[in-house]
Amino acid sequence: MGLIQITYVSLNSFRVVLMIKGRKLLAAMIGTIEILVYIYGLALVLNNLESFWGIIIYSASYGIGILLGTYIEQKIALGYIGLQIITDNELELEQKLRDRGYGVTTWMGQGASGYRKVYLVIAKRKEYADLLSSIKQTDAKAFIISYDITHSVGGFWRGRINRA
Repeated sequence: MGLIQITYVSLNSFRVVLMIKGRKLLAAMIGTIEILVYIYGLALVLNNLESFWGIIIYSASYGIGILLGTYIEQKIALGYIGLQIITDNELELEQKLRDRGYGVTTWMGQGASGYRKVYLVIAKRKEYADLLSSIKQTDAKAFIISYDITHSVGGFWRGRINRA
C-alpha cells in the first residue's frame, strides 16, 4: 500500500509542477496515470480499514511521495530562471556571461552605497547551479535575485520559453 501511495503522490507533485510550467499535455498524461494509481490504492485501503498499521504506513507514504515528487522535479529542472545580478564588477562578469552564451541586459542602478551595474540573465533551470557558481567566482559580493520565468516575448534567446 505504501509504495502505491508514494507513486501516486510523486506523480501528483510532478503533475502540479508541469501545470504551473505550462506543460499541459504532459500534465494531462501524468494525471491519467496518477488517477489510476490513486483508485487502485484507495480500493486497497478501503478493503483493509481494520489494519491500523496499514493505514499509518499509507498515510506516512503520502509525505514520502511529496518528497520524492519534489526531488524528481528538481533533478529534471524544467523551465527557465531569471537572474538579476547587482555588482561592482562591471566588465569581467558581463564578458564572462556573454562568453558562455548568455544574453545579458545591463543598466546602471543606484543603491545606498552608490551606483551599481545591474544584469538581467535568463538561463535554463538546469544551468542555475553552474551559473550561480560562475557569478560567485567572479564577484563573491554580487547580490543575486532569481525567479521562475514562464513566458517571454522577443529579445535574444538561446532557448525557448512558452511564448505569450
